[in-house]
Amino acid sequence: MITHGNEIKLFAGNSNRPLAEAIAKKLNTALGDVEVSKFSDGETSIHIAETVRGRDLFIIQSTSSPVNDNLMELLIMIDAAKRASAGRITAVIPYFGYARQDRKARSRDPITAKLVADLITSAGADRVLTMDLHAAQIQGFFNIPVDNLLGGPTLYNYFADRVDENMIVVSPDVGSVNRARKVAERLNCQMAIIDKRRPKANVMEVMNIIGNVEGKRCLMVDDMIDTAGTIVQGAQALADKGAAEIYACCTHAVLSGPAIERLENSPIKELVMLDTIQLPPEKMLPKMKILTVADKFAAAIENVYLDKPMSKIYD
Repeated sequence: MITHGNEIKLFAGNSNRPLAEAIAKKLNTALGDVEVSKFSDGETSIHIAETVRGRDLFIIQSTSSPVNDNLMELLIMIDAAKRASAGRITAVIPYFGYARQDRKARSRDPITAKLVADLITSAGADRVLTMDLHAAQIQGFFNIPVDNLLGGPTLYNYFADRVDENMIVVSPDVGSVNRARKVAERLNCQMAIIDKRRPKANVMEVMNIIGNVEGKRCLMVDDMIDTAGTIVQGAQALADKGAAEIYACCTHAVLSGPAIERLENSPIKELVMLDTIQLPPEKMLPKMKILTVADKFAAAIENVYLDKPMSKIYD
């Protein structure tokens, strides 16, 4: 717990105030006084209403929906703090948006993850603290230190007491294999992979399941759920192969477009998510469970502030 709160300042934008307040409470401090509003034409207006000169600043802001508004809030808050002579500025970004375009997959594609990294650095951030980047190599896009916290332990600890010989961890696609493998190792259970293939154009995807899931209790693991197409199709494929129960978990609950309807009608029995993104009440389903990462971020902020190693948090 931080007891010398006169030297540290926590500020938050509008993206996820409940998480920011929970982090501040864990650190035995309060969020700083900042006015976040808009001009009549929609431009973001920021005013830091207390001194930050020489202070160690942590600005908590997920770049979730509305992505552009929340990103601009973050950039302008960093700029305001820099111009107010803050000692060190850490951008605490529980969910780092614009991370899915991390390479040129096609000709003339942008690399938006690198662009946003440059914007945050240019605005004046000295450090970035985030969780479960969509692609680990995004850390290298920054020219400042980046701490990428892991949400996996919080998720699989929730399911740890349900593990038995019938539990199997499932990767919903090939891209999530490494993440699922780590969870399977920690839970000491078997693993299966769902392989999606499209035989030819305009033909429905064929779901091939690598591993035996018949009669098993399946835990699907992913870093984010956006429109829920992948996770729901995978759950249906598991059900068709005779899975007894299907659970799913993810770090970032983006849940855009038809996601809620798809999840509601899916064979998923329980969906467990972290609170890196604030989920409005109308998107909550009875089968959803939200776990907080306030303790993880509070511990990381304390270690950054006190210049302690981060390795224990990762362990």
